[in-house]
Amino acid sequence: MTIIVIILILALIFEFINGFHDTANAIAMSVSTRALSPRFAVIYAGVLNFIGALVSQAVAKSIGGKIADPFQIENGLYIVIAALIAAIFWNLFTWYYGIPSSSSHTLIGSVAGAVIFGSGLNSINWQGFTDIIQALIISPFLAFGVGFVLMKILALLLKNLNPHRATRGLRGFQIVASGLAAYSHGGNDGQKTMGIIVFALVAGGFQSTLDVPFWVQVTCAATIGLGTMIGGMRIIKTVAKKIFKVQPINGFAADLSSFAVLQGATMLGLPVSTTHVSSSSILGVGSAKRFRGVNWGVAIRIVTTWVITLPISALIAGLIITIINFFL
Repeated sequence: MTIIVIILILALIFEFINGFHDTANAIAMSVSTRALSPRFAVIYAGVLNFIGALVSQAVAKSIGGKIADPFQIENGLYIVIAALIAAIFWNLFTWYYGIPSSSSHTLIGSVAGAVIFGSGLNSINWQGFTDIIQALIISPFLAFGVGFVLMKILALLLKNLNPHRATRGLRGFQIVASGLAAYSHGGNDGQKTMGIIVFALVAGGFQSTLDVPFWVQVTCAATIGLGTMIGGMRIIKTVAKKIFKVQPINGFAADLSSFAVLQGATMLGLPVSTTHVSSSSILGVGSAKRFRGVNWGVAIRIVTTWVITLPISALIAGLIITIINFFL
């Protein structure tokens, strides 16, 4: 029971950090175009994160059972502790330096690394793990394409309108779109920590199914919502201001694209990266507007972080579980 309590504390710390680490995903565009003030935006996103996290359990069950089988794994509770410590460390490190890395990559990499080093390669459910990796890889490209096409369509539809009037009208739509993005963020990211808690509860013999208890849903939803309200202005500056100059039409297209991809993934039970999806949507929209207007240097920096996050998280978690096993 003591170990379970420690896991719950670490899981909620991760969920809270995930909230402020990924706040930029849903509100960066609205803040950048001044459709919303930063203070109202984080509250708005936090409430919708909370609601989104309560809607389903499909993503939580994928995290809880697709990477490894909690019913059969050895040292399952210590593996979860190692994974959460590694994920918390990498999230704080990237947040401090304002790098929009993926909390999803961090958590999935940490779990996989802890399982491999703590229980062996055969303990990984390679089919399920491959499905998750494929979703993580495909979703940014899909978000880029949706953002690019949607921006082209909007530009065509609005080309004969007065630019000033169109900008004023689109701010309202942008606020709605950012709310939808926040809702879908909660629906996907909020469930990942629920899944890791369920993994621990099953591994510790506290429950016999991968169903998420209602108290776990509410606690995680409230924690990610609170974390979102605390805000993450460091990453907002990178996502919203350094990639390209954003106007309301761009923000609306990017947020709506993010919502479409994230919501689709959540309905399929696929844990994807809200950071990947949001940043790729912005890049797609920016490319449609003016390819040379995108700061591709920042984009390359973001992509590089995406690539290295999963293996680095896995190695950190592997080191931590190795140290834990040494003292057991």
